[in-house]
Amino acid sequence: MAHYPHPIIAREGWLHIIIAFSAAIAATVLMDWPWAIPFWIIAIFVLQFFRDPPREVPSDPKAILAPADGRIVAVEKIQDPFLDREAIKISVFMNVFNVHSNRSPVDGEVRDKWYFPGKFINADLPKASLENERNALWIKADNGADVTCVQVAGLIAKRIICHVGTGEHLSRGQRFGFIRFGSRVDVYLPLDTKVNVNIGDKVSATLTVLAEFR
Repeated sequence: MAHYPHPIIAREGWLHIIIAFSAAIAATVLMDWPWAIPFWIIAIFVLQFFRDPPREVPSDPKAILAPADGRIVAVEKIQDPFLDREAIKISVFMNVFNVHSNRSPVDGEVRDKWYFPGKFINADLPKASLENERNALWIKADNGADVTCVQVAGLIAKRIICHVGTGEHLSRGQRFGFIRFGSRVDVYLPLDTKVNVNIGDKVSATLTVLAEFR
């Protein structure tokens, strides 16, 4: 496995973890042990939420990888609202128990980036793709294909984090962002793409091959 240049606990969560465990320790000191148990449960939940394990990248250069852990909630032919084209959209919904780091589905250059403030409705709903807070990347894959990867905030997610900008090159499986506390990622692909997943399938970021370029 290639070196993964990120800590096993995501930096985006360090402050939250410190606050959660500080509260649990304070509760233990100031209250009877049974009253402190809920604080420790919350602290452990926050710790597991920000886990960010390394993943082995599949070797097939045609493979389009899952950008997030979660469940497939959409596989459909639809208009890509960012590139104004007909495309296949695959959506991955992340619940609060999934790993929430986001990873590039393809090798390619970031040609453009768009951020839209929006609502915070349930990310499992189709309208979340157009109404919620979202951050979109147009990736020109190394084979020339256009791929749009969109981070969509969820019901209690209040901030999308994206660490890459226009002109940067991404490798498949490369970590490019994070969404806190329940969200989704939409991927728009060329119409001739071979899709390997169905609605309801559970997928793992980088490990699962969502689709393949033809």
